[in-house]
Amino acid sequence: MKKNLDILLERIALQQNKIVTVLIVMAIAYPYIITNQYLMRLSILALMYVMLSLGLNLVTGYMGQMSFGNAAFWGIGAYVAAIMTKNMSLGSGIAFLGAMLVTGIFGFLLGLPVLKLKGYYLTIVTMGFCEIMRLVELNWMEVTNGPLGISAIPKFNIFGIKLLSYKSYYYIILILVIATTVIVRRIVNSRVGLAIKSIRDDDVAAESMGVNIVKYKILTFTISSMIAGVAGAFYAQYISYIDPSSFTYNASQEMLVIIIFGGLGSRDGGHGKWQINY
Repeated sequence: MKKNLDILLERIALQQNKIVTVLIVMAIAYPYIITNQYLMRLSILALMYVMLSLGLNLVTGYMGQMSFGNAAFWGIGAYVAAIMTKNMSLGSGIAFLGAMLVTGIFGFLLGLPVLKLKGYYLTIVTMGFCEIMRLVELNWMEVTNGPLGISAIPKFNIFGIKLLSYKSYYYIILILVIATTVIVRRIVNSRVGLAIKSIRDDDVAAESMGVNIVKYKILTFTISSMIAGVAGAFYAQYISYIDPSSFTYNASQEMLVIIIFGGLGSRDGGHGKWQINY
C-alpha cells in the first residue's frame, strides 16, 4: 500500500504545474459557487491562517527554530493598520505597507538578541514576547484603547475605492496568499533557502562551511514577522474590530499546529522535515 501511495505521489508531482493551475482557477471561481456568507467568512479566515502559517513555516519548518511569537507580530500589524486607517485616515495600501515595515522592525530588533539562543530558550523568549505585547496592547489606553479594543475600523479602501463585499475580501486575501507563497517559494529555492535549511539540519556544520548563522536567522525571522504583519493589517480591516484577546499565545499555538499537520518545511502539505533544533 505504501508503494502504491509513493507511485501516486510521484505522478502527482509530475503534474504539479497543471494541478496548481486547476487549483488557482477553482480558487478564483469559488466565491461564485459558494454564496453562503458564513462559509465565505470561514474561507477568508482560513486563507488568512494559511498566510500566517506560511510565514511561521519559514522559521519553524525550514530553519528549525521553534517560535511562539507569531501572534504578537500579527497583533502589531493589526493595531498599526487600525491606527493608520482610523486615526490617520490613510488608505489600505499605506496601512499594509506600514504594518509590514513596523512588524519587520520589531522582528529585526527581537531577532538580534533572541536568535543567538537555541532550543527551549528561544521558545520561552518568544512566548514571553507574545505575552509582553498582549499586556502592552491591554494597558496602553491612549493608543490601543486597552481591553475595549479599537472598533469601527474602516473597511478596505484602495485607490479611493471602498471594497465592502465578501467577494472583495476573499480576493484580497487570496492575492496575499498567492504572493506570500511565491515569495516563500523563491526564498526556499534560492541560496538563502539553502543556508536556512543547512542551519536546520546542522547549524555547527553550516557555520563551519561559512554560513553566517545569525545573519540568516535574523533575515528569516524578519521576513516571517513582516508576513504576519500584513496578515494582521488584513484582519483589522476585514473584522473592523480588534482587541488584545485575539493575539495571545494560544493563537501562536494554533499556527504551529497548522504547520505541523501540513508538514514542517513543506509548502504543499506534503511530508516535511520534522526536525527542531533543541
